[in-house]
Amino acid sequence: MKTELKKRIEVIEESLNKFLPACDNPQRIIYDAMRYSLFAGGKRLRPILMWETARMCGGDWKDVEPFACAMEMIHTYSLIHDDLPAMDNDDLRRGMPTNHIKFGEAHAILAGDALLNKAFEITSEYKYTNPERALRAMAVLAKSSGTEGMIGGQVVDLDAEGREISLDELKYIHLLKTGAIIRSSCVIGAVMAGADEDSINAVDEYARNLGVAFQIRDDILDVIGTAKELGKPIGSDEKSEKNTYVSLCGIDGSKKLVTEFSLKAKKALDRFGEKAGFLLKLTDYLVDRNK
Repeated sequence: MKTELKKRIEVIEESLNKFLPACDNPQRIIYDAMRYSLFAGGKRLRPILMWETARMCGGDWKDVEPFACAMEMIHTYSLIHDDLPAMDNDDLRRGMPTNHIKFGEAHAILAGDALLNKAFEITSEYKYTNPERALRAMAVLAKSSGTEGMIGGQVVDLDAEGREISLDELKYIHLLKTGAIIRSSCVIGAVMAGADEDSINAVDEYARNLGVAFQIRDDILDVIGTAKELGKPIGSDEKSEKNTYVSLCGIDGSKKLVTEFSLKAKKALDRFGEKAGFLLKLTDYLVDRNK
């Protein structure tokens, strides 16, 4: 799986470099800050999910290239802002100084803003063979990263710090904060490949459950992982008095939930048969990962 993922990551990074090349003009520092975080590594999970969902539904990389790169830019912007002093106040990300440590808080805020803006620049300027599908995909992308998606989840998460919440409330937070752009990555892949509505719904069900399993594994790793493996401090959730699956369900209970949601995710792909092979393997890889 690692070899297969590496090949896909190389293609994705080539496209990211095409859409966000280095720039030598008076505002060069903003491009440097954007590229610093965008090319700091990472699993490129969301572009890979979009690509592989499109392939499963009969499409290919070129069908989703601008949206896959846009999604990675949106994800990266969210990490830059998450790390800011006003949010998680983290100094390390992927084993490197966070953007605000490297470039200063003001430039980090602007770099995040610029990545969000760039995402919609590249998706709106691209020449599509099927503009109708692209318009639908753009609406999915926008909603999933906004107040009814990632940003909304972040707000509810911030408001929940320092007080006890229920498991249902925690699940709601992460269905938006983490899960929304995982879901939209898969849905956009299906939409751009021209999948029918039943297939799009099945993909959405897969991604919804995968997003929950992925977040629970993240919560577990924040307790049992190492700073070297994760590339960031461990135990930060507890220090920030964040509600997590581990704090509500314990390690063993959380591991059971990972298994439960990953099985639901894989079950949702039954209709695709052998075409779902890569996504099934990727699901197992993600829920067993150490970083």
